[in-house]
Amino acid sequence: MNKTRFSMLLLEPGEIYFEDYSCTMNKANLQDKNAIQGRLKLCSKSLVFEPREWDHPLIKLHFKECTDIDTITTNEARNTIKVRVNQYAEMLKENILAPYKFLYEDEDFYFFFDFSSAEECLTQMQQLMRASTLHAPEHNSMIATILHSRYMRMVFDPVMMDDYTEKIICEFQTEKISPLVRHHGKLALTATTLYFQPFSNIENGLEIYGAEESPTSHLYLSFQSENDRDTVCHILEESPNVNLERVHVEEMTLQWQNGIVSNYDYLLYLNCLSDRSKNDLTQYPIFPWVVADYISESIDFGSADMFRDLSKPMGALNPDRLEKLLERYHEMSEPKFLYGSHYSAPGLVLFYLVRKYPQYMLCLQNGRFDHPDRMFNSMKDVYKNCLKNMSDFKELVPEFYDTSAKGDFLVNLYDIDFGARHDGSKVVNVKLPPWAKSPEDFVVKLREALESEYVSRYLHQWIDLIFGYKQRGAEAVKANNVYHHVCYEGSIDLDCIYDMNDRHAFEVQIMEFGQVPKQLFTKPHVKRIIPHITKQLSIKDYENYEYNLECLDTIWLHKEAVNCVLRKDDRIISVCKDGTLKVYDTVQRKQIRSVVLCSTPLSSCVMVGEHIVAVGSWDNEIYLYDVEYGRIVESFRAHDDSVNCLKWLPKEHLLISGGWDGVVRVWGNVGKTGQALRGLKAEFDHDGKISTVAFRYRRHMLEIIAGTSDGEVYIWDYSSKELINKISIHSSPVNGVCLLREDRIVTVSDAGDLNVTDLTVLNSVYQKRVSATVTSLCCDGAAVLWCGGGAGSLLQWNMTTVAQLSEHKAHDDLIRSIHYDSASKTLITASDDKSIKVWQLTQIS
Repeated sequence: MNKTRFSMLLLEPGEIYFEDYSCTMNKANLQDKNAIQGRLKLCSKSLVFEPREWDHPLIKLHFKECTDIDTITTNEARNTIKVRVNQYAEMLKENILAPYKFLYEDEDFYFFFDFSSAEECLTQMQQLMRASTLHAPEHNSMIATILHSRYMRMVFDPVMMDDYTEKIICEFQTEKISPLVRHHGKLALTATTLYFQPFSNIENGLEIYGAEESPTSHLYLSFQSENDRDTVCHILEESPNVNLERVHVEEMTLQWQNGIVSNYDYLLYLNCLSDRSKNDLTQYPIFPWVVADYISESIDFGSADMFRDLSKPMGALNPDRLEKLLERYHEMSEPKFLYGSHYSAPGLVLFYLVRKYPQYMLCLQNGRFDHPDRMFNSMKDVYKNCLKNMSDFKELVPEFYDTSAKGDFLVNLYDIDFGARHDGSKVVNVKLPPWAKSPEDFVVKLREALESEYVSRYLHQWIDLIFGYKQRGAEAVKANNVYHHVCYEGSIDLDCIYDMNDRHAFEVQIMEFGQVPKQLFTKPHVKRIIPHITKQLSIKDYENYEYNLECLDTIWLHKEAVNCVLRKDDRIISVCKDGTLKVYDTVQRKQIRSVVLCSTPLSSCVMVGEHIVAVGSWDNEIYLYDVEYGRIVESFRAHDDSVNCLKWLPKEHLLISGGWDGVVRVWGNVGKTGQALRGLKAEFDHDGKISTVAFRYRRHMLEIIAGTSDGEVYIWDYSSKELINKISIHSSPVNGVCLLREDRIVTVSDAGDLNVTDLTVLNSVYQKRVSATVTSLCCDGAAVLWCGGGAGSLLQWNMTTVAQLSEHKAHDDLIRSIHYDSASKTLITASDDKSIKVWQLTQIS
């Protein structure tokens, strides 16, 4: 739990927090026995007192509401400042997020400073109080002068750096941007690291941005000038320690066109390319409405009637409304505009996200939520309003299609009292259309709609409107896509506006009204290639095929669950939960070997030579067993916890092992000419337990792939032992990984998800919940793979067409292992039901 309740979101957007003081506060008189200990925050427009005890609310005193600020010196009170106000606000009483309580009454507040000098504090407060009486442009100018003065006195503190001997290449005054908040501070660049040191202590003393420390962190900065920005970019580009991933728009567009990149990921990319970011509510990512039916009991993505016309902006979808708007447009003088409001602005973004980010709305609207009847209450009503209201043309935000968040923005997560509507009903969760069973189901179906054949066929037309050639100019007029001129990038050069009042008015209008994204395309956007089956990946053009499965044999050898199985020639080798290894001869149809390797379960097995099988065990050991002579060649301690998975590299004679200790190890000389272990070649540490391992060759380099219990996939360079990529793919353990080709992997998870990830762009190109759980995965090396689903089902998928071909009830319990034997064209499955089955594969033409 955070020790402080204060945050920059309790201030006005753009307000600056300077510093704080330890003090005690009394109200009304000096003798008040209810003195409250806490800290007083000095900000550019207000004073905020944060009590130490959470029972008390935070007190916010606006300088513009102050009638007097002065020191008090008596025998009873020394080092004290008295602040008289005619109104004030209370916030976060008992740490409950709710609208601020405004008290419109005269009140005296006494602050007894513990350490700081009241006289010095008074000077700063009176200066800010004088600034509050000025008009906004003059006020901003005065605050900027104060801030610059503080900046010039600030010295970057190298003590908190990783290595205080690091040489700082350069420093810049910057602002770190987050929604509605700008953190002023210094940016320092060294040869290896970016450091951001804020002016105030609202954040950590020093924030470090480097790949090793925080591989997923990002820093969104605003510089004082374009020259500063370009200087930093040049330094980063020239640094040998910076590995920038460059994906040109043409390359990404081609990948999207061919089906490598999903519609969702491509739209995210375009938003990012046009400088839209979730850190900036004035330029929040934009996504289209795609579904047009919010009243039906069911939804059919095969019907065009279910979808919105993507060739038109929202304001042009209703012909009657458009006619009225055009009448007004033709009567206007230049510069004309068709739509008086925008499709994306801070207020519109928070309209959708107020349940998830209520603190943003309170910040934006001065401590108040919107009127209950104007809130986001119903999908049907909102879409209807966007079609009929003369001033409502808003599009959607990415959260409507983000399945990982499960639609949490539609739910009153914090049980906030948003008030009651005109009919007396309380504002709680968003009312969904009848075809959605839950918020999660709603978002999943919207995502399916976004990736549907219809949307894929016409999405380029919407891209033309928002990011492309129909965004502005004559083509925008033809497409009825004209907004107020101040919304367009470059339409107003603020640097050329010298009148402070005019400049401020334009800045406020741009911020509140919304901004058109930076134009990315000046020619019609390419169409997406629509294959016969919509979900197609641009992997090698394998022939579409599937296998017919015929069960040749059901083998009952084990007394417990069978954890792993493989086939070598006519022999089937399996390991069991009871610690036994069995060898079955498919010609004689009988068991020919049985050995108890240990008293703990055996997890995995793999052939490491002509007759040697390596077996992983829960006793942390790897056993090498000679199938031909029926003896244990050797056993060795491989991990500090259970050995969970094994993989053999015949070309290099290397054995990969993964353990519950979070380590992947690579062993050399295992099984070579029947020899035992000769040495540990490499080891790689991970955050979670290792659940599956694989490998790939890339540009003649060997890379080790590991899936973990955290749902992540790690890719390591075997030669340099360096981490190439860490990808968060699933929210549950990764139970299998297959390499479709050099740059594409398929993973399955404990939650039943199948995911295809393109390793060149680190994007998921396909994801689907295929079963209640998936416990095993196997590929034929071409395009077909098999998944062990819930309740013993065996799923067959063709990954060229990304379609499930069949589902067999193969076992009576979970399938723990699937092995494909190319020589015999058989599939071997092993299950918790203690059985092993041999399936003959016949290709269906």
